[in-house]
Amino acid sequence: MKRFAMLLIGIVMVLAACGGNSGSEESDPIVISGKPWTEQYILPYILAEYIKANSDYEVEVDAGVGEVNILQQALVDGDIDMYVEYTGTGLEAVLKETADSSESADDIFKRVKQGYKEEYNLVWLEPLGFENGYTLALTQETNEGLNAENFSDLISKSDEMVFGAPHSFYEREDGYETLVDAYGFNFKGTESLDPNIMYDALNEGEVDVIPAFTTDGRIARFDLVTTKDDKQFFPPYYAAPVVRQEVLDSHPNLEKVVNEFAGNISEEEMAEMNAKVDMDGEEPEDVAIEFLKNKNLIDY
Repeated sequence: MKRFAMLLIGIVMVLAACGGNSGSEESDPIVISGKPWTEQYILPYILAEYIKANSDYEVEVDAGVGEVNILQQALVDGDIDMYVEYTGTGLEAVLKETADSSESADDIFKRVKQGYKEEYNLVWLEPLGFENGYTLALTQETNEGLNAENFSDLISKSDEMVFGAPHSFYEREDGYETLVDAYGFNFKGTESLDPNIMYDALNEGEVDVIPAFTTDGRIARFDLVTTKDDKQFFPPYYAAPVVRQEVLDSHPNLEKVVNEFAGNISEEEMAEMNAKVDMDGEEPEDVAIEFLKNKNLIDY
């Protein structure tokens, strides 16, 4: 009987040790992930290196796990502990809500922060300092005679244009179909493109217009024309870390450390980092460390 009791205790201890999620204890590494495109490859390394330099926490980067639905579930399940999301994406793709035209970017951030906490027990930390929104981009050649400044300026010529975008943009509720309906576009065709080659396809004339990210460094490098969302179809897209509450509970200094980094990345700085990876062939981790060193945010 005594032997059986000891065996039972041992089994319980083993199960308890194996049952914890990632980052559930202070000694466990904090797993930071991101989406499978350039900016989201860089940002996890920026956060990881900054946290390591300013705390005793162990951090791991699990790069390019997937798009928002995959990352959201990974957070909820405890497979990852943190990643950078954008307020507009959190609002519409995760919370399934829509932005009101009267709401400011800060209002949207507060609404998303509250919604994630109430529904998922996930915490939005302070924004990193830049917004990565959408712009409809075209080449200088395509823009000749059009002189487009706003999305609406493309309507008259849309029936002569091929629209190119990532596959996910055509599937999103706030993507291609609703954009076309909102503005009355009549594109003569569409192409589904890998987001990493979308800008090359535009620059090489394979498509005529793309939904470009405002922080993409290829906009400046290719001298692309960008237009403004004059009907405010897209919501604001502040970039901010999202983290599991359990991880903040088990790592008491983590929230303070990450929030001290808030506001340190401008749109121009993010675009230049993206260009270094996309155009110059540098590694995301190297670009992240170089950025932190140049800003005197790490000293190694």
